[in-house]
Amino acid sequence: MFSQRNWARSMVASVALLAGLLVVSLAPSVGAQDNTESSAMTAQETLRQTTDEVLAVIEEARAYVDDDPERYYQEVHTVLDPIVDFRGFARGVMGEYATGARYRSLDEAGREQLKDQLERFTDTMRAGLVRTYSKGLLAFGGSRVELDDSEPSDASSNRATLRQLIYSDEAQPYVVVYLMARDKAGDWRMRNLIVENVNLGQIFRSQFESAARRYDGDIDKVIANWSVETAAE
Repeated sequence: MFSQRNWARSMVASVALLAGLLVVSLAPSVGAQDNTESSAMTAQETLRQTTDEVLAVIEEARAYVDDDPERYYQEVHTVLDPIVDFRGFARGVMGEYATGARYRSLDEAGREQLKDQLERFTDTMRAGLVRTYSKGLLAFGGSRVELDDSEPSDASSNRATLRQLIYSDEAQPYVVVYLMARDKAGDWRMRNLIVENVNLGQIFRSQFESAARRYDGDIDKVIANWSVETAAE
């Protein structure tokens, strides 16, 4: 069981989570289109609803998580998958190896290989982030969680930065910053997560670049040996 004191560290080891998640100057995705629609829910409402759902999962899981942790991970995954842009996060972590410019520079075989690599890395990131994030969340079941509405976002904008305050037995609350953006359907998705001024997207991207150098640019080896927890150490 994770202690509250180690929660920030466990979140850094997670990403996503919430989640999901990337704001490190990404190039447009292959085939991406500008969003012109508006979501029925605001970014604040989306985050608040997701938070409530996750907290409900945690509360229920206390009765079974020791015997069936996989069920708990799946329940968290079910809540997060519609709201976290895992593919966008994975693509951002891959950095220069998955930019639109690189995709366009490849021949047909190279493009198919890049698509396959992105899909495999997305699956790897999703599984690792959900699992590690879920473990960290258990430490804060029952804690007071508030959305900081002191700086409301522009309702007409396609991006939003939201602050969440998590109160524990510490003197000051933990501060979690969510960077969100609308997807093509107009729904709000999490693109990055900053925990106590630690930008998870940037950490993972730096680690991916380091691994790519270690494996002489062999991205298949990077993906095969990737671990969310190891990458955040």
